[in-house]
Amino acid sequence: MDVRLTNEQRQLRDAAAKLADELGPGSVLDLADPRRRTRLEEAVSGTGFRELRSDGASGVEVALVAEEFARGLVDVPFLGPVLADDLRDRLDGDTARWTVAHTGVAIDASGCDRVLKLEGSGVFAGPVGDEVAGADLTRAAGAAAGPWEHCGDISAEHRDRWLALAFTATCADLVGAARGAQRLAVEYAKVRAQYGQAIGSYQSIGHLLAESEALIEGSISVLWHAAWAVDELEPAEALRAARIAKIYAARAARTVCETAIQVHGGIGNTWECLAHVYLRRALVSTELFPVRLEEAGLGLS
Repeated sequence: MDVRLTNEQRQLRDAAAKLADELGPGSVLDLADPRRRTRLEEAVSGTGFRELRSDGASGVEVALVAEEFARGLVDVPFLGPVLADDLRDRLDGDTARWTVAHTGVAIDASGCDRVLKLEGSGVFAGPVGDEVAGADLTRAAGAAAGPWEHCGDISAEHRDRWLALAFTATCADLVGAARGAQRLAVEYAKVRAQYGQAIGSYQSIGHLLAESEALIEGSISVLWHAAWAVDELEPAEALRAARIAKIYAARAARTVCETAIQVHGGIGNTWECLAHVYLRRALVSTELFPVRLEEAGLGLS
């Protein structure tokens, strides 16, 4: 496995990061700004990020975009549409906006009118229903109750690779959320002063942030192996790598986001602090295509 990114992959990552930094919400109030979201939606639609898989992109490239979008709290659909794009690659296409269903809910469903679900080797399509309330303030969910139409079948290999991609993409979302929360906490620790010194200069804060950084680095390592494995290893091996990455990243992201709230002190428990938005996103991404420890197999400590 070559961990170095190609020039094209670096450019893709930088483009996603720039879009997230320029148009992503910089505060909780920005989440309610329709003009900003409209500009963000137009930018994401124009880049073709949602059609990465049908354009021949690898699992690594999907993960690059997913991570940067979560870091910047991009609040227009990406995860659901890009997974739907992979399922629809070998099926008849149309002009509808597609996402995917998980446990009866259309994920990342804002602006989408059709939803796909995978049952065994069969792919079924249905309408996106009314919005469903959820904890994530950056991604809307919709009802996915049917009626369902059988629109094709995929091979067992394609099914396993798609599941590996789904685990990996949500893992990348977790890593991005952890990075965003860590950056928020570090910046706060630099400017918040107590007893005449920035709180980041105290060991109690420095150790918390250092432990979070170590968790993020570990998550990045398992994520990139899983993202590479999506297309390079046998489907069963790719699926196992993705499951292990998801378990590790889910636990790490929750710890990092909760630590960010702790570093903020009292203000971290207020609605106005973005730290809880990162935690909400991480908790929801953990439950999207969740993995039990038993499913990862042996060798995971």
